[in-house]
Amino acid sequence: MDLDVFVTAHRAEWDRLEELLRRRRRLTGAEADELVALYQRTSTHLSLIQSTAPDPALTGRLTSLVARARSAVTGTRRATWQDVARFFTVAFPAAVYRSRRWWIPTALLSTLVAVLIGWWIGTHPEIQAAIAAPEQLREMTRPGGQYETYYSSNPAASFAAQVWTNNAQAAAICLIFGAFLGIPVLWVLFQNMLNIGIGIGLMTSAGRLDVFLGLILPHGLLELTAVFVAAGTGLRLGWTVVDPGPRSRRTALAEEGRAAIGMALGLAAVLFVSGVIEGFVTPSGLPTWARITIGVVAELAFLAYVYVLGARAVRRGEAGDVEAADRSAEVPLAA
Repeated sequence: MDLDVFVTAHRAEWDRLEELLRRRRRLTGAEADELVALYQRTSTHLSLIQSTAPDPALTGRLTSLVARARSAVTGTRRATWQDVARFFTVAFPAAVYRSRRWWIPTALLSTLVAVLIGWWIGTHPEIQAAIAAPEQLREMTRPGGQYETYYSSNPAASFAAQVWTNNAQAAAICLIFGAFLGIPVLWVLFQNMLNIGIGIGLMTSAGRLDVFLGLILPHGLLELTAVFVAAGTGLRLGWTVVDPGPRSRRTALAEEGRAAIGMALGLAAVLFVSGVIEGFVTPSGLPTWARITIGVVAELAFLAYVYVLGARAVRRGEAGDVEAADRSAEVPLAA
């Protein structure tokens, strides 16, 4: 394609579209129809230029022109409570359900790693000695020691807020930085599993594993599930960089990235619930069976939420992405 000839042939249309977009007054019906037609034509022109004769300056001008025209044609809308309800009943559970083939294996493998680390530490006194001095280990694992008093070391409300903030940050790192081939996600997972494995190993060596599980299970089931969901989604996002499938890499990353950011908001709400349990239930005077029951009920409620609402939304074609009207315009590709 001769770019100079193409520009000469269509410059008048682009200038006319620019003129209509600058109009301060309300457009007439005929002008509005003309604006839509010019927007469609200019989108096609941009696609042709990008695929056959890319020119940075011209592509930049037409990209801006198409974006402004789309905004004028589609208009803008404000978020409403209906959008919030749709997010929590459709988009978020659909995104979690859709990524289950990533976060379920992530959960199983991570749990196995934590158990193996715990077994390794619990059966090797020399490893325990490398972690801390004997008197420090006794202080951590004895009745009323650091492992038990950790959850009541601060007022419940401030402790829950601190835990929620830390866990939400970890989940956000997994989701946002998953695009870096998933490497930051693996690091966050390893750090979490290492901490749990050390607790399992040390408390097992002290003969108090039941106490440790009674402290970690009430909040840990839901908390770790949220972390595993974030990690699995982050790994999926990293794999999208390697293999975007039938979509272009840019489109695939945009769609998966938007879903991941939405999941960060949803998981923040899930982690808020686990933080409340950790701050108010875990250190409470309730019997161990009652505290664990609360944790199991919260976990089952989340899984039911995902597998009922999420599966139903996915069957309707939802992918966890924002609604079509809120997505950026996709310029058609020239054949």
